[in-house]
Amino acid sequence: MNVTVEVAHRATDELLQGINHLLPQLSSSAPPLALSDLERLIEADAVTLLVATSDGSLVGTLTLVEFPIPTGVRTWIEDVIVDDRARGLGVGSALTIAALDLARSRGARTVDLTSRPSREAANALYQRLGFERRETNVYRFQLDD
Repeated sequence: MNVTVEVAHRATDELLQGINHLLPQLSSSAPPLALSDLERLIEADAVTLLVATSDGSLVGTLTLVEFPIPTGVRTWIEDVIVDDRARGLGVGSALTIAALDLARSRGARTVDLTSRPSREAANALYQRLGFERRETNVYRFQLDD
């Protein structure tokens, strides 16, 4: 499979349809995006949406989040989605390597991510690419909807 990874610079109906096809594969509770949601995501200063395509079809996405903090540039990988039909074919690796290259070029010294233990293939990929497990606690405070 020949995979191309690019930064999404413009929200289009085609990209929206592709992302809405992928979203349920990441989260069963995530509602479909509207075009305005996608526009807001792409236009956000702290966000870079990477898209992977093969033969003109969207096969994966990755969100790179970058923001300055007093100790440097903080960079996170979020919401990595690879289409079920393309798993195991190098899409996740291509997206992650592109995100690492982009973060490096922007002056980041580290890139963080989280992955549920049940996502065994994803965890194996991240470790194979050089990510190391950190000894930390992740906390979440649920705000009222």
